Amino acid sequence: MDQQFFDRNSIEVARDLIGVELDVSGLGGIIVETEAYEPDDPASHSFRGPTPRNSVMFGAPGHAYVYRSYGIHWCLNFVCRPGSAVLVRALQPVRGLAEMEKRRGRADPLLLCAGPGRVCQALGITIEHNGLSLFGPPFAFSPPQVPPLIVTGRRIGISQAVDQPWRFGLSGSPYVSKRFVGRGVPAP
Repeated sequence: MDQQFFDRNSIEVARDLIGVELDVSGLGGIIVETEAYEPDDPASHSFRGPTPRNSVMFGAPGHAYVYRSYGIHWCLNFVCRPGSAVLVRALQPVRGLAEMEKRRGRADPLLLCAGPGRVCQALGITIEHNGLSLFGPPFAFSPPQVPPLIVTGRRIGISQAVDQPWRFGLSGSPYVSKRFVGRGVPAP
C-alpha cells in the first residue's frame, strides 16, 4: 500500500481496506470494519474546515488521524484526499493477543477490537500516533489473501448524515462492532 492507495475517495479506500492486515508495533489483525468520511459530509470532523484538532485531515494522504471520542476513547483514522478519512472500526485480532488482552483487561477475542476505542486501546494507539505516516513503523499493512466479501450499512455513533451507507464490513465476521444486515458482495 502506498500513497496512491490513500489518495482516493475515502469511500473507495474504506471498502478496499476490508480484509487488509494492519500491524502496529507487532500487534494487529485483519481490518473487518471501516467507515468513510468526506469533506462535504456534515458528520465529518473536516466539514467546517481546518482546525488545530483536524489539521492532519487536510495534509497528505496516508497519515494517521487520531482523536478522542467523547473525551474517553482514541479513534484511529487513515487520511485520504484532503478533508477525508477512514475510521478503523474493528479488527479481527491475529498478532499479539496476549498484549491486547492485557491492555484491554479481557480475554474474549471477539471484544478485543470490536469498536474504534477498543482497537486503539488494544493496539496502544494514542495522540502520539496523530500525524504519523502509515508507510513505515509503527504501521505495516498486508493485502488480503483472498478477495473479501464486503457488506455495507449505515454509519453508527453519529447524529448527522446517518443514512449514508459508508460503513463497510467483512461479510459474516463475528469481530465487527455491530452486525450488518444483508449479504456480502465480492470486492471489485
